[in-house]
Amino acid sequence: MTDPTRIRYAQVGTRAVGNRLLDPAERALQSDPRRANAITSGHRACRGCGEALAARSVVDAAMAVAGGRVVAANATGCLEVFSTPYPESSWQLPWIHSVFANAPSVAAGIAAGLRARGRDDIRVLGQGGDGGTVDIGFACLSGMFERNDDVLFVCYDNGGYMNTGAQRSGATPPGAATTTTPAVPGRPGAELGQGKSAPLVAMAHEIPYVATATIADLHDLEAKVRRAMEIRGARYLHVLSTCPLGWGSDSALSIELARLAVETGLFPVFEARDGEVVDATPIRRRRPVEDYLRPQRRFAHLFEPEPQRDVLDALQRRADRNIARFGLDRHA
Repeated sequence: MTDPTRIRYAQVGTRAVGNRLLDPAERALQSDPRRANAITSGHRACRGCGEALAARSVVDAAMAVAGGRVVAANATGCLEVFSTPYPESSWQLPWIHSVFANAPSVAAGIAAGLRARGRDDIRVLGQGGDGGTVDIGFACLSGMFERNDDVLFVCYDNGGYMNTGAQRSGATPPGAATTTTPAVPGRPGAELGQGKSAPLVAMAHEIPYVATATIADLHDLEAKVRRAMEIRGARYLHVLSTCPLGWGSDSALSIELARLAVETGLFPVFEARDGEVVDATPIRRRRPVEDYLRPQRRFAHLFEPEPQRDVLDALQRRADRNIARFGLDRHA
């Protein structure tokens, strides 16, 4: 497969790769009518939902590598709720709904059962949002990593508990207003210095593979799923998935916002093997954090009635630190 970082951005006036500019073998899997379409039409995701796009891309890529032999364990959350309203389901593969906290353990149990039956041809995928992964399911996820269970676990990070009313999670960006961290005088939304980076925690377990990706670059996302599926043992993929409802953004901006998260340095895109970063996607055109924050209502209080320079400067320093830590500035 072509290295996605070598694809030339040739469409005039955009920064997107048009499939018509690429040879068929180099196109994103989602452009192929023969894709698995593992999460099919009929689900109830919101318009512009980044999680629906991310899940379809991830599962279809995993199915392609495994020849269609994939079992998925899915935590409670948006993805589960909009895709399986009883008695219907949009999933076109064996799919198990666990409770909020234990999707990694359920996935590990499936993998153990398959191993006991000698079925190494069937692969296991665990899925959850940032609430079920970074917070409620964190202990089970750490256990899965520590045991090096043969599971690819994917976190679709939309920055909060969006299914239950947009409450703060451990992955909510600092400064964001949520229903549990409202923007009130003297408090700029989610506190700075709180939360956690699940990809860095995963790396600390020194598991075989850890990566981050976004819905703004499906070539990169699919390539990372393919690489992860070629490895045995515990693997973790953290995907930034925009949420127009929870973020207070225009549904037409879902891809653009994911791209801006990368171009500002607020969401570094990288790969790690055995606890060490081996590759990072350089920023093609660096942007100030305000370009990412302004289109989202959850950050409106940082600009109105006047800009909160202390918070904005702190967020810019956070982005600058990411850029330096992962070597994301291609001109440095």
